[in-house]
Amino acid sequence: MREEQVQVPNEPVMIKEEKMKEEKPPKTKAPARESAKEGRDDKEEKAKETPEEKNDGMLSALKLVAPGTMLREGLDSVLRAKTGALIVIADSAEALDLVEGGFYLDVEYRPPGLYELAKMDGAIVLSRDARKILYANAQLIPDPSVPSVETGIRHRTAERTARQTGALVIAISQRRGVITLYRGANRYSLQDIGVILSKANQAVQTLEKYKRVLDKALVNLTALEFEDLVTVYDVVRVVQRGEMVLRIDHELKNYISELGTEGRLIIMQVEELVANVRDELLYVIHDYLERGSKKDEEVMHTIGNWSADDLLELTNISRVLGWGSAASVLDLSVCPRGYRILQRIPRLPAPIIENLIKKFGGLQNVLKASIEELDDVEGIGEVRARAIRNGLRRLQDQVMLERYM
Repeated sequence: MREEQVQVPNEPVMIKEEKMKEEKPPKTKAPARESAKEGRDDKEEKAKETPEEKNDGMLSALKLVAPGTMLREGLDSVLRAKTGALIVIADSAEALDLVEGGFYLDVEYRPPGLYELAKMDGAIVLSRDARKILYANAQLIPDPSVPSVETGIRHRTAERTARQTGALVIAISQRRGVITLYRGANRYSLQDIGVILSKANQAVQTLEKYKRVLDKALVNLTALEFEDLVTVYDVVRVVQRGEMVLRIDHELKNYISELGTEGRLIIMQVEELVANVRDELLYVIHDYLERGSKKDEEVMHTIGNWSADDLLELTNISRVLGWGSAASVLDLSVCPRGYRILQRIPRLPAPIIENLIKKFGGLQNVLKASIEELDDVEGIGEVRARAIRNGLRRLQDQVMLERYM
């Protein structure tokens, strides 16, 4: 091994086991479990992750190994050399407690150093931010009772270590030439950049189509609100289409994270397409959520955890909004509170919108109110009352034009 690549102390290769133990810094042992039941409880607690937490964990892992990063450069070098590798990215006491043997380095990470160290059979341990190489040629001893679906020793060890510690573990297959990421119970195999780019472009095209459908549904809902002809069907249709757009956006985030520097153009396209979509949906839910039901964010969270089949059932959305799940409910007429439309009036603060809705109870009463009645609302003078009245009229004219375009 070249000295300029990895700073290994100038000692014979055959280091005595006693001296290795002396140089290796003491590791903080995890507290001994009092019983097997307590150990099982700890594992069950780690497994209780929300879909958002699991997704965020894998997203951060993909960003760490994205093209253009130093870690990805080192992984690609190992992949091209077909040597295989087992890499743990963690410096917690729980993760280091699984490390046995090997030698302690604590040197700055460099891609050539990772490539050279991967020539040895043992595992490589990096710091949490992947800026330092802590151990090399080490052996990982995870709990054999931790479940694993892998068959190879390297990948089975990687999966068990990730499940037991929650750390990011990377396994590079020597024969298949595949980089596999493990984090907690999640597993992800990195794909060729060309394949990811193709999938990302297809997802962007799908996102554009769904966004056009959502925009049309929102314009139709706004027009019906001015006409006081809204039904539960119109509301749940908008919520359904909006959730579909958000799900495509979530899928694209995985592609973008994996593309790294190659996904700059896709990032700009996606940001433009999904801008304010979540806020619009929250306003729609806030306008039509039955009083006494869950909060807006809770409803969004509930719908976001549904399967694709559940999302296609419109009665499921009407139920979570508090209108019931009977098919006849979809034809029920409903009246908006007016938050979504009022926030589109320029220079109208949120407290004023709240005062308007408390005073008049809903959008239709605000539309029918005279300038004098608007002037009586706290925080609204005659000038602002006229601005509200004129703003609503302009918005109504604009929506009617967009509806038939």
